[in-house]
Amino acid sequence: MQTVLDIIVRPTEIDVNGHVNNAKYLEYLEWGREEWYEAGELHYEVLKALGVQTVTVNINVNYRKECGQGERLRITTEPLSVGRTSYVLLQQIYNEQNERCADATVTSVAMDVLTRKSRPVPDKLRSFFPATP
Repeated sequence: MQTVLDIIVRPTEIDVNGHVNNAKYLEYLEWGREEWYEAGELHYEVLKALGVQTVTVNINVNYRKECGQGERLRITTEPLSVGRTSYVLLQQIYNEQNERCADATVTSVAMDVLTRKSRPVPDKLRSFFPATP
């Protein structure tokens, strides 16, 4: 399942260099992941009922093209891979010219709500990832 979130760059997201501040990209990516969880009906309460919370443990971002105030951006999020207790989402940010401005791989871990330790990714979440041979 791939989701798409459209946003417009606001003035408060611009740094002294006149483009989107690098830290704002992390926020954009977070919004995209929230969209992905919502589309998959993996709301916080649903995951919590399964005894799990998700925790981001690594984000690798490639900044490819600057973005400016007022630009319309498209954030795509899709499942890339899943392991026993962790999974990776691929996220990309495109401008109106369909140029890739940034891409990221985001690794998250399934964490038991009681023990606060990693636990196997629940089947409901795992089902969104491609089967591994």
